[in-house]
Amino acid sequence: MESASSIAVGVVAGASAREVLAEHVRRHAETHPRLNALVLPRHEHAAVEAAGIDAGDRRGLTLAGVPVSVKECFAVTGLPTTLGIRKRRGIIDTSDCAVVSRLRQAGAVIVGKANVPQAMYLHETDNPVHGRTNHPDRGDRGPGGSSGGDAALVAAGVVPLAVGNDLAGSIRQPAHACGVYGFLPRSVALGEGGAFDNLPGLQLVRPRAGFLARCVADLRLVSRTLLGEQATISRSGPLRIGWWDDAGPLEASAAVRRGVAAAVARLVARGAVVERVDGSLATEAAWLHLALMSADGGADIKRLFAGERPIPPVRRLLAISGLPHPWRRAVTWAARLTGRRIEAAGLAATGPLTRTGLARLAEARGGLAATVESLARQFDALVCPVSALPALRHGTAATLVLAAAPCLLANFLDLPAGTVPVGRVRPDEESGRTRSGDPVLIAAREVDRGSAGLPIGVQVVGLRGGEATVLECLGLIGEPALP
Repeated sequence: MESASSIAVGVVAGASAREVLAEHVRRHAETHPRLNALVLPRHEHAAVEAAGIDAGDRRGLTLAGVPVSVKECFAVTGLPTTLGIRKRRGIIDTSDCAVVSRLRQAGAVIVGKANVPQAMYLHETDNPVHGRTNHPDRGDRGPGGSSGGDAALVAAGVVPLAVGNDLAGSIRQPAHACGVYGFLPRSVALGEGGAFDNLPGLQLVRPRAGFLARCVADLRLVSRTLLGEQATISRSGPLRIGWWDDAGPLEASAAVRRGVAAAVARLVARGAVVERVDGSLATEAAWLHLALMSADGGADIKRLFAGERPIPPVRRLLAISGLPHPWRRAVTWAARLTGRRIEAAGLAATGPLTRTGLARLAEARGGLAATVESLARQFDALVCPVSALPALRHGTAATLVLAAAPCLLANFLDLPAGTVPVGRVRPDEESGRTRSGDPVLIAAREVDRGSAGLPIGVQVVGLRGGEATVLECLGLIGEPALP
């Protein structure tokens, strides 16, 4: 399918929105048996809306006729918001959420909702209502999550543009896994977009709406349409970039490190000044963010189920999140004793928090923000991994939660961020990970094995210039595509 930008220009000039939609429907029918990504299509209603665009005044419709998918957590009139929970199948949206309404006003054609992990609590898109979504390239891998269904649709050419949201890498991680662009504006720019709130008790940080596309031009288009004029970039010299290539608690795959190096080289070739910096602040942010997300012991997520039994990986994560501290200390000690080092570190860093514990977490967040503010005096943006690994094998997301640790700095401090595809795993990059008996590291080694050909992305985190800086860097790194 064409880009969103070219579709909109063509439809405004007189091309048929109905024909564009027909191409989307054809592509969906062709790919759905292997993807299972657009799980709630609304093609009959979309056809009526496309006909209305063809019959009306198209001037000023910046997204005229563009087929757009939305993550299942966003309300679309007439469709359910299940979050992959069976008892929610009969809950039908009676109105459009804010971001969907604004997309329609700009002429976009909402083609349906894309699949999500159950309760949006995993980086694997699987649930008992809609089933499992597969990676566009490989049936043994997933597209990530929790915006995995939308990433798969964009990568497979079913839609040129999709709407997701992101609290812990949920746009950037699937964009990396599927080889597409992801864009996460700050809260002040777009907010939550009206998505279903699965974590109402979480106040210190909030999920944010954002977008997935196959090119930067389409991200710029939707940003101009929904965000308006963002902060202009005012600098007297060249773009200044800080970078690191480690991925925090989990060692980065060789392809991930090469991807960062390639992105940095591209920026240098285009005039940027780059400097390697200590990436340990991202690791610190990841542990703090995970601590915050488990502070209620999983109570918000458990309320969504109300007696229904979660799928095993979600059940496992909820059990870990809710483990009381006396038991947690004992389990942590046992994990260390048996060589499960990474699991022990995760147990020690997370769990239910008292008000005093939350206050300490907020204080730590302030300290980390001060560190990033000092970096912002030196750099316009940061370049680093999105994930320690390429697309995960099915069934490994609960074990490999920490793979997406590099994403959490931007979430924790409400920084604009994006993902840009930079290449694919080479055969010689399928091995080389440090040998260990730790189950997490064993799972990571199995993800690397057989990963040749899978996409690799790089993350850009904006420090100065807001969303405009992130989009500028995505364009400098990714267009034209790296080999």
